[in-house]
Amino acid sequence: MDREEVNSRVRAAGLIAILRHTEAKRAIETAEALRSAGVDVVEVTLNTAGALDMLRALTGHFGSQLVVGAGTVLSAATAGEAVEAGARLIVAPNLDESVVRFAVETEVTAIPGAFTPTEILRAWRAGASFVKVFPVGSVGPRYLRDVLAPLNDIPLVPTGGVNLDNAADFIRAGAVALGLGSALVEPRLVSAGDFAKIAETARAFVSAIKTARGATT
Repeated sequence: MDREEVNSRVRAAGLIAILRHTEAKRAIETAEALRSAGVDVVEVTLNTAGALDMLRALTGHFGSQLVVGAGTVLSAATAGEAVEAGARLIVAPNLDESVVRFAVETEVTAIPGAFTPTEILRAWRAGASFVKVFPVGSVGPRYLRDVLAPLNDIPLVPTGGVNLDNAADFIRAGAVALGLGSALVEPRLVSAGDFAKIAETARAFVSAIKTARGATT
């Protein structure tokens, strides 16, 4: 799966499901629940216990059926470990040009985090495929719309504070995809094995994104 295919699938999905502090033994079942609802892009944060093993398990089990990425990637060294474990997305809460360079050189999709227009533009010029706007919970969709007014060519992925109440608004504001953590993959539900609820929530997000995209065309 090359970088262009990964980028296309992120755009098509409209969301990245973030597995943060998800029990490693439940990773495949969680991903199966997400896929059953139409979500095929998943990010495992590296501050999750057993993250690298989860990446290996997910890529080994699903192959090209699932786009698997690593999140909370804070150095080029850990980016290398994640790619070796199968990650095709390198996601970070911050902008570290060495991480972006590594992703570009290895032809892996880079999604660094940024917040201000200056940071967003700098991330894009460094070679990012998308820029994660983080955290957006306190500023909301209007902030994204305002940023995109002068920077409309940069594909933004708002993360941190996105939920079912505001997901459609972020898409209508111009987001190409949404980063969804506990609002979609709640660790409590994973631990309880309530994958039906996770799938139900995923379907609701997918529906909200599709509806919002239809309204913007």
